Amino acid sequence: MQDYNNEKIVALSFRSTKVTTNVLVKVLKKLLELQKNRNPQVIRGKQSLKQLIRGNDNASVTNIEINDQNIKAFEKTARKYGIDYSLKKDKSVEPPKYILFFRAKDSEILTKAFKDFLNIREQKKEQEEKQSIKTRLNELTPPKNKELKREKTRTREVEL
Repeated sequence: MQDYNNEKIVALSFRSTKVTTNVLVKVLKKLLELQKNRNPQVIRGKQSLKQLIRGNDNASVTNIEINDQNIKAFEKTARKYGIDYSLKKDKSVEPPKYILFFRAKDSEILTKAFKDFLNIREQKKEQEEKQSIKTRLNELTPPKNKELKREKTRTREVEL
């Protein structure tokens, strides 16, 4: 309990001939700026290559070349597994290749994420194939309850 309270206590000392609200506001703003510099925000997930290299963890950055056109769908899986990565597109090659940069400490997690991503894509392809087979069968089989259209014609004869 005491350790928890010690973390919350902040010592603030400054010299001033006259303590006014303006002086106090300036001192508190300076204190907040110093605290922001001490505790930089930790960025997770997709980020720029520069941020990935500078990251808080002391792990090296590695990369993988990917030929997949639908790599944006990988982002959902990467967020699920909490992978720090950067994605670059190499337009010099036709079809364009994607280069995925990630931290070396994430390599095991990345392999799991890729396996999960590939399994999801295969399941979607199988579902599409199943749906197309169903539609083909429906087209080939004649409808069972064919409604007959009747035309009603009434004629009235007038008697004189």
